[in-house]
Amino acid sequence: MRYEIMGPLRVVEGERKLTIRARKIEVLLTVLLVRADQVVPIDQLIAEIWGEYPPRRAIAGLHVYVSQIRKFLRRPGQSESPVLTRPPGYVLRLGPDHLDFHCFERLVCEGRDHLRERRYQQATATFESALDLWRDPLLDDVCHGPILEGFQTWLKEARLECIEMLTDSRLMLGRHRELVSDLYQLTTEHPLREALHRQLMLALYRCGRRADALHVYQAARKTLNEELGLEPCRALQDMQRAILTSDDRLELHVPA
Repeated sequence: MRYEIMGPLRVVEGERKLTIRARKIEVLLTVLLVRADQVVPIDQLIAEIWGEYPPRRAIAGLHVYVSQIRKFLRRPGQSESPVLTRPPGYVLRLGPDHLDFHCFERLVCEGRDHLRERRYQQATATFESALDLWRDPLLDDVCHGPILEGFQTWLKEARLECIEMLTDSRLMLGRHRELVSDLYQLTTEHPLREALHRQLMLALYRCGRRADALHVYQAARKTLNEELGLEPCRALQDMQRAILTSDDRLELHVPA
C-alpha cells in the first residue's frame, strides 16, 4: 500500500485509489503520516484539526475520527491497525507500506549525487521522477496547525530546490532553449529566488540573447533592492560580469 500526501491525501492499493471526503479526518490522517512512526500527542492533533479554538468535546471527536481512520485502513488478513494508541497520543506505524514524500526525498538525494558526479543524464531523469510525485499543494485551505503548515513549507521549498537542480542538469546537457519560457515563469512566481535568475541569464546568453540576459539581472537587482534592500548575491553578480565580458566559461561543454 502507498500513502500519497504530496497533494490531497490518497491511499493507493493496487489499482485502487482511495480518498477521504471528510476534511477533518483527512487532516488527522495526513498529520499522522507526516509524523509516521512518531507518537503525536492529543493536544497537537487537536490543534491541527481545529486550530486555536477547538470545540468542547474535541477529545471525544478525535477518538471518533481515529476509529474511522482505523476502519478506512483495515485490510483483509491484517490483525492490527497501523494507527495505534500510544500515550500521550497516537502513532501511525508505516511498516512495509510506502509514503510518497519519503520516495521524493530519496530521489532528490540520488539526483544530487548524480549532479555532483557530473552524471547529468541520470540526474535529470532522477529529478524528473521526483517531481512527478508532486500533484497539488497539500490541504491549502485547512492547514490550521504547525505540523501541517511546517510540512507544507518544507515541501514547497524542497520542490523548488529540486527544480533548480533539475534546471542545472538540463543546462549542462545543452537544453537551454527549452528552459527559457519555464524560467521566465518561475522567476515571475518566485522573484526572490536568485538561483532561478542566474539560470535564466545563462540560458538566454547561450541562446545568443545577451541583452535579454542583462535585463534579467537589472530586473532582479531592482526587485531585491525594493523588497529587501539587498544587492544581488555574488553568484548573480558573477554571472552578470561573465556575460558582459563574454567569459568562455559560460560556453556549453557537453560531457561525452
